[in-house]
Amino acid sequence: MDVIINLTVNGLATGMLIFLLAAGLTLIFGLMDVLNFAHGALFLWGAYAGIWAFVETDSYLLGILAAVAAGSILGYLLECFIIKPVYGNHIQQILITLGAMLVLGEMVKVVWGPNQMIAKPPEFLRGSWEFGNVLLIKYRIFVIVVGALVFFGLLFLLNRTKLGMIVRAGVMDKEMIQALGINIRKVFLFVFMLGAGMAGLSGILLGPYAGVIYAEMGLEYGILAFIVVIIGGMGSVLGSASAAVLVGLLGSYAAYYMPDIALAVNMLLMLIVLIFKPSGLMGAKGAVK
Repeated sequence: MDVIINLTVNGLATGMLIFLLAAGLTLIFGLMDVLNFAHGALFLWGAYAGIWAFVETDSYLLGILAAVAAGSILGYLLECFIIKPVYGNHIQQILITLGAMLVLGEMVKVVWGPNQMIAKPPEFLRGSWEFGNVLLIKYRIFVIVVGALVFFGLLFLLNRTKLGMIVRAGVMDKEMIQALGINIRKVFLFVFMLGAGMAGLSGILLGPYAGVIYAEMGLEYGILAFIVVIIGGMGSVLGSASAAVLVGLLGSYAAYYMPDIALAVNMLLMLIVLIFKPSGLMGAKGAVK
């Protein structure tokens, strides 16, 4: 029983990390119809900027703020100068954002060097709680709590605020929103920066979880985020959360019980979902929810 609990906690923590990355991606696509393959680079820069700030200041809070700021600022620059000229053209979006992903990945090596960077949890999140034979690692519980708070915060923003109403209305009819005097361009930019900031947050949370960060992880986790978005359904925050948790749990259990197929389980899950429900578990064309 203790193995089951530990595997479940590990899977939930991994799922929440993936959700923070995938939710920003699905928001950007759901509102802006943009395929942003550079999203993993925002996650990568958030990880490096956050861990560097944490090491330099010994403040994990400042590290988190630095990670979110790095992701948001890069997201602003990316949207204004790279993605804006290719709105409406998915092929060009894929090509130009893949190029941006490669460039930003190499720039990380220029700024922080090509070697891995050690990432440790803050002092108050080290160690574990013991309940009988069950060990619950503090940092993993922290990641689950942060992920849950962001999830409910996003649902509240989209469904209970005026801004969320504008976002959802903008998805359905951008021209009508503009006719009402609302600058949909600013709404687009805010959503893009919000998604980029969440990617940065995911980056710094992953660092202490994995123990190290490295320049290639932006591409690795960027691909994983796309898999989760496809499984959950483009434009659905709830779908991304469900898919991320499912991927995290399956990965955790497969790595323990069937390690030979652990790497293929995510692709297999995506294939099954695409065969039986091509729109994703909770996908709905033209919806952000």
